[in-house]
Amino acid sequence: MGLLTFSINVTLDGCVDHQEGIADDETHAFFTRLMDESGAMLWGRVTYEMTEGYWPAVARGDEEAPPAIREWAVKLDAKPKYVASSTRSVFPWNNSHHIAGDLRTGVQRLKDATPAGVLLGSGKLAAELDRLDLIDEYQFLVHPRIAGHGPTLYRSGLPGTRRLELISAAPLGNGAVAMHYRRAR
Repeated sequence: MGLLTFSINVTLDGCVDHQEGIADDETHAFFTRLMDESGAMLWGRVTYEMTEGYWPAVARGDEEAPPAIREWAVKLDAKPKYVASSTRSVFPWNNSHHIAGDLRTGVQRLKDATPAGVLLGSGKLAAELDRLDLIDEYQFLVHPRIAGHGPTLYRSGLPGTRRLELISAAPLGNGAVAMHYRRAR
């Protein structure tokens, strides 16, 4: 069984708005490494729709992008992508699959079938999967910014505090810090 790892950009005040993070070669290298090490991606519908509108075009060469960004887009295009959605069932982007029905059962099956692990990149879905006790690890890229607005991490709350064990913390040259935690069970 593979691990389910939640990874996201977050500011010091908990904002997870994708436009608030530092988008440079270092941050792309961080997320490329995470994607390379995982067997599949898991998103909610909103994150899928946000990505499907841009990254496939970059992978095809239809959008201008630096070589490192295009390389990431090509890898993302090839990676198995799973989408949990109760409102949409057709996901035409290459190698995309729908997780339908019971969320706990569907995600547990995905974890069981993906020994290299699953990388989760959706904040709202992460809160729901955390409530279901399915997240094993957290890889946050904490940016040196205070956004002063939302959306924020876990804004809908959790039933209790999650105790975590620090695996590693590594500062990046841009001031962000890569934080890797594992659930303490």
